[in-house]
Amino acid sequence: MSETGAGAGQDTTFEGWDRLNWRERRARRLRRWIGAKGVPFATASAKSAYSERVQLLIDALRLMKPTRVPVSAIMGFYPTRYGGLSAKEAMYDFEKSAVAHSAFYEHFLPDFQSQPVPPAPVFDRLGLQFVQWPGHGVGDDTPWQYLEAEYMKPEEYDALIADPSDYFRRAFLPRIGSAFGPLAGLESFANLMEASTIPFNILPFADPAVLEAVRRLAEAAEESLRYLNAVGAANTEAAARLGIPPLAGGMAKAPYDVLADTLRGTKGIAVDRFRQPEKILAAVERLTPLMIDWAVDQAAAADAPLVIFVLHKGADGFMSDADFRTFYWPTLKAVMNGLIDEGLVPLMFAEGGYDSRLGVIADEEIPAGSVIWLFDRTDMAAAKRVLRDRACIAGNVPNSLLAVGAAQEVEQYVTRLLDECATEGGFMLMSGAVVDDTKPETLEAMIETGRAWRG
Repeated sequence: MSETGAGAGQDTTFEGWDRLNWRERRARRLRRWIGAKGVPFATASAKSAYSERVQLLIDALRLMKPTRVPVSAIMGFYPTRYGGLSAKEAMYDFEKSAVAHSAFYEHFLPDFQSQPVPPAPVFDRLGLQFVQWPGHGVGDDTPWQYLEAEYMKPEEYDALIADPSDYFRRAFLPRIGSAFGPLAGLESFANLMEASTIPFNILPFADPAVLEAVRRLAEAAEESLRYLNAVGAANTEAAARLGIPPLAGGMAKAPYDVLADTLRGTKGIAVDRFRQPEKILAAVERLTPLMIDWAVDQAAAADAPLVIFVLHKGADGFMSDADFRTFYWPTLKAVMNGLIDEGLVPLMFAEGGYDSRLGVIADEEIPAGSVIWLFDRTDMAAAKRVLRDRACIAGNVPNSLLAVGAAQEVEQYVTRLLDECATEGGFMLMSGAVVDDTKPETLEAMIETGRAWRG
């Protein structure tokens, strides 16, 4: 079955979806992406450029050699800094941020869009306490960041495993955002099953604290809509006028990273691996279907079928090879295969180094040509040798080189990287990490060198 061509714009709700295999499901999603049925293209050339860029990635994904290497970068604050905004302005002034992104796309013409930085007014309304952002814990021109802590107590695994949604409402969310606190006292919705008891179970909704919490959540939602309308307009313009498609249609996490990043923290999870390893294994198994459903739900509303995973605690140095094979990889693989089965494409952003993990991630239980590995500091020649017949690889232009190097140095680095990794196809040129700081001339050198290389 062809993975491009007619049929774009059809969704996954049609009768017969359950009878398709993963390749057929992916083919439908890729046709929807490349067809861009809902994009109001300004010109025929913009529509053609859009389809050509998507086809470059499809060919690389399928381990083929595209007509040229697809080139992009994972952007953080740089587009708004290029537009003259501080980090605080970028997170608070949605309209200015959208204008800056439009100017960035116009000048650099990357092959794919980047997601703007998150909206700080939403953080304000929710009273978030597990992140710091410009003007709230860090300087006005400092990127936002997470504050890692043990937001889940070591004795709370059973509550998480029994009912993750209930646990998040009653325990986790009140600890990380003041707006969520009053919601902890609400009855479980499972208690609303009998008409005769509903009047008593809904009494907490009359609590003034709960009403205030709902008001704050509504205000946060309104800010989210305002943000999405602004950045959505910038992204629509990038597609319609410049032919730059979106890259990812959603995100997911490794189940272990939900514990190690979000809930228990680096120290807590390291202790748990020795004191209660069976609880970790039970928890990551419980979280696996939730991660699949989360990503599938996001992708249902998007054209792009790629789902990005930002991988953290599986990197070299965070755990032994035996622990990686025990705690990290099995459920991450299960999530990946769950998404592949739904016709989605996992984009695995392996932050840090993955040199010691290459043999594991070349797992033959993951279909060949179904996933993209985006590497940060991994030995790319080794990654290509190991994954050549298994997966497309991407990366790994260093942020340090983009920020302080010379354009000629970037050109030389990118040429060597492409000569090593792109000659046979199955490669996408990208930055190795999220770009907050760079120089226009070095970013231009990366993009133009990649675009001109033919190998």
